[in-house]
Amino acid sequence: MRIRPFHLAATALASLFAFNTAWADEVQVAVAANFTAPIQAIAKDFEKDTGHKLVAAYGATGQFYAQIKNGAPFEVFLAADDSTPAKLEEEKATVPGSRFTYATGTLALWSATPGYVDDKGDVLKKNEYKHLSIANPKTAPYGLAATQVLEKLKLTEATKPKLVEGQNITQAFQFVSTGNAELGFVALSQIYKDGKVESGSAWIVPSSMHEPIRQDAVILEKGKDNPAAKALVDYLKGPKAAAVIKSYGYEI
Repeated sequence: MRIRPFHLAATALASLFAFNTAWADEVQVAVAANFTAPIQAIAKDFEKDTGHKLVAAYGATGQFYAQIKNGAPFEVFLAADDSTPAKLEEEKATVPGSRFTYATGTLALWSATPGYVDDKGDVLKKNEYKHLSIANPKTAPYGLAATQVLEKLKLTEATKPKLVEGQNITQAFQFVSTGNAELGFVALSQIYKDGKVESGSAWIVPSSMHEPIRQDAVILEKGKDNPAAKALVDYLKGPKAAAVIKSYGYEI
């Protein structure tokens, strides 16, 4: 019986698909809340380009540290700081040599109302608002950076009774976006895309006003034998991921 070329091509494609599927793995990733949008965009390309699947959980860096120490099944950790991954590294909870800075974050003072926040942040000094949202400074690096800015502006005491504290930067953002707070300190990545603030009004806080928000990634001990974990870390270092990260206002 003569086999038609179409059948040969279909058989080859089926074999190729089966081969790729056989070698595809899944990686469990703990992702700092500020990096939610970028990693969701990166995940699509990562899965398409490598065949591996990325399964992400989002939250505060400090909370993830506690979960990891208590045996959570994460294999890669994308933190909102560099100190937490370094601490895990010292505690022998990571794959040696896998830690690197994948992004440097930018803090912004934001309101969902256009024109409410001026481009110098003077709205803070006017003190005419009722609520100021920040992330928990004990567990969220962006929250800590926000307190450093307030201290630099000598507004710590004046703003204390007005603070609305979110468990992480996502909740801090939600307080502002829903109108529960007139303004708040958020990650620039939450309101910024392709060179502009997408809605409301914002002051992009100069990096000199707080400690650098260097965000490190690391392969955790549970991911040491998972090819998808190594593939993800390599992918984050590549030009395709870098372009996405920059588009959300991060520095590389």
